[in-house]
Amino acid sequence: MSRLYARRRLSILAALTGLIASAALFDSPSASAALPTPVSAATARGYLSQLTVATENRTGYSRDKFPTWITISGTCNTREWILKRDGTNVVTDSACTATSGSWYSPYDGATWTAASDVDIDHLVPLAEAWDSGASKWTTAQRQAFANDVTRPQLLAVTDNVNQAKGDQDPATWVPSRSAYVCTYVRAWVQVKYYYDLAVDSAEKTALTNYLANC
Repeated sequence: MSRLYARRRLSILAALTGLIASAALFDSPSASAALPTPVSAATARGYLSQLTVATENRTGYSRDKFPTWITISGTCNTREWILKRDGTNVVTDSACTATSGSWYSPYDGATWTAASDVDIDHLVPLAEAWDSGASKWTTAQRQAFANDVTRPQLLAVTDNVNQAKGDQDPATWVPSRSAYVCTYVRAWVQVKYYYDLAVDSAEKTALTNYLANC
């Protein structure tokens, strides 16, 4: 896939919001599903070599500029859809609110039986996306990014782990569960490449080092 093609896709991201809802995900996600499998380490290394290296700029950032959560299917919004996808034996009510189930957090290896203990992590944080190129997008494009259930960008994890991660990139934060680090950095690079987002120098160095061991 060429970088030109990736850039062209960025120009139609605004349409993705409608496509996600209408294309439909007509069937409820399987309770055994999880993060979409990211590209291989070799592919991620190739993608990383093509990413622009640039200094990050947070000027003007607001989380409100990335609208979440949107309706994905039926009565289910993005959070509820991911809870169903990533959980086991998830039961929901008519409003698609999870009333029971269990969720395994691959970041720390913890399992939770209350949805309130689980956050939906934006693997590439919204602020990080803003810093590395999303500030130039339209609100519709940022909404599509914030609710992307197709790429390996959204994942149910332990709430306080997600909060500790905050808006950090892999130069300063990766999952404490070492078995998941390779998956995490492969996904990170895939998302950044797909959305034509830049990396800063420390981030690229960290990603290069982690991918070398995948």
